[in-house]
Amino acid sequence: MPLAWLCLASCASWLVSSITGCGSSVVLIPLVSCFLGIQAVAPILTVGMLMGNGHRVALYWQDIDRRVVSCFVPGSVVGACLGAWAISRVQTEWIGLLLGAVLILSALGMFEGNEPKSPRVKAWHFLPAGMGYSCLSGLVGTAGPLLNVLYLGYGLSKEAMISTKSANQVFMHTIKIAFYCAFGIMSPEYLGYGLAIGLAAVPGNWLGRTLLARMNDTSFRKCAFAFISIAGMYLVWEQRAILETGGQILASLNGQ
Repeated sequence: MPLAWLCLASCASWLVSSITGCGSSVVLIPLVSCFLGIQAVAPILTVGMLMGNGHRVALYWQDIDRRVVSCFVPGSVVGACLGAWAISRVQTEWIGLLLGAVLILSALGMFEGNEPKSPRVKAWHFLPAGMGYSCLSGLVGTAGPLLNVLYLGYGLSKEAMISTKSANQVFMHTIKIAFYCAFGIMSPEYLGYGLAIGLAAVPGNWLGRTLLARMNDTSFRKCAFAFISIAGMYLVWEQRAILETGGQILASLNGQ
């Protein structure tokens, strides 16, 4: 039963992420954690994301911005290694809270009236961004839509963003899997669940491609930024216990 629910959620989430530029991991993280435990999230999602993004690369091959990929990959090698090494040594709750805050602030800062406002992003910016993103992804399984702000700020069209992001993800998740295996984090059970949700991504990608072709770039950008905001609020809400604990500590200090 958990496998059936995870596959159904994977198919739906990859469909949604095709028209928003993100979303598959945000849906799957709580489900994997609920059914299999928090320790299973990173290895299972990494396998599933590798397969789902690999299928997207095949679908959108001609739209990939190879300059961005060439800058992202070197940084992702270092970041994925650090994240996989630190996964058993760092409390990921604070990372989730930080990610949520960054996403919310990024989305708010990129809107001006009804039109998205983009920063000036260069291809080389993806080198340090790739290292930081891959490190965070190695710790929590995925860093969600954190880099979407850069992709949109770089000026990619909707198809180019989906394809380029997927190509970067394929390299990053391949490296992560290698390090998970080296550090003894990947098990046959986790591999099996990851392969299942990766295969379930295929029909979601096919249908998402059809819907994406009917959208214009402006609508896609608005959907992407809206989802960034929602994902940020979700991550903050998931770690609300930390905020409550911090509030209680501050209240006790003020009372002394």
